[in-house]
Amino acid sequence: MTQTDERVKVYGADWCGVTRMTLKHLDGLGVPYKYINVDEDPQSSAWVKEQNDGDEVKPTLDIEGEVLSAPRDYLLDDALRRHGILS
Repeated sequence: MTQTDERVKVYGADWCGVTRMTLKHLDGLGVPYKYINVDEDPQSSAWVKEQNDGDEVKPTLDIEGEVLSAPRDYLLDDALRRHGILS
């Protein structure tokens, strides 16, 4: 279930297992997010590469300006708590 919220943006690819796992984790937490498929959006792909020293790391998340690259679930949860998105 893709949800939409500008506070959490997930940049990934439909074919990427880690992206799918991250989206499933967010869905399980009930956290709304905006999903951007970098395979369909060259500008987003370029942004991801800028954040990751030229690599297109999937998923790369932007949580209110905090960037996380392929984070483990517990690190993602910590960031969501820091931003008051997850209690």
